[in-house]
Amino acid sequence: MPQARAALIAAASAPYRRVGHYPYLHACSKLRVDPAFMTIVQRGLLTGRARLLDLGCGQGLLSAWLRAAHICHARGLWPENWPPPPTPISVHGIEMTPLDVERARHALLRPPPGDMKLEFVAGDIRSAELQPADAIVILDVLHYIPRPAQEQVLRRVRAALAPGALLLTRIGDAGGGLPYCFSTWVDKAVLLARGRGLQPLYCRPLSDWLRLLTECGFETQTIPMRAGTPFANVMLLAEAR
Repeated sequence: MPQARAALIAAASAPYRRVGHYPYLHACSKLRVDPAFMTIVQRGLLTGRARLLDLGCGQGLLSAWLRAAHICHARGLWPENWPPPPTPISVHGIEMTPLDVERARHALLRPPPGDMKLEFVAGDIRSAELQPADAIVILDVLHYIPRPAQEQVLRRVRAALAPGALLLTRIGDAGGGLPYCFSTWVDKAVLLARGRGLQPLYCRPLSDWLRLLTECGFETQTIPMRAGTPFANVMLLAEAR
């Protein structure tokens, strides 16, 4: 397990060496400390999903991670007790920050293993065209969007998914006490560091997120994301009805 984890992080981070020091270090640190990426492969959350949309994709870390999983599996660096890695035909990333889009393109738009097609475009997930998909991933993005627009995004996501397709999203639980307060402080610090100023956050308690997803046409399961972190994060697996 430690060897497989180290191999995944190394393979997923390596493409960012050609982009620059900061993108490479960001990839290494994010993939090492963020439990979402390991959870996705260990639980097989995206296994069997052919067409993926990554909304708010940043510099393409999820795509890099899925490609690294394919590489490590082919090299025999894959624990026997893990499900097969995701092998999507395509991953389409949408990101509001043009610099991150360019970093993703520079790092990852080389012939990937197998037939995985990667595409990264600049756009606002509130208005960008959402292609039909078998799974849509939104990690740590919804709370930057005003509440009325959160519902609009989720309804647009539901429209892009056939019944049985998956929305995989991570949210902060506003009912999470001190861990939630720390989460919001970190989010605001990251916004400042990236030059986006002091922006409001539009968070909800977990119960409110679950209610909203039900109203938008999803059946939802929860996976706690607090282990090993000081944050009040929850992964939501929302299946389109």
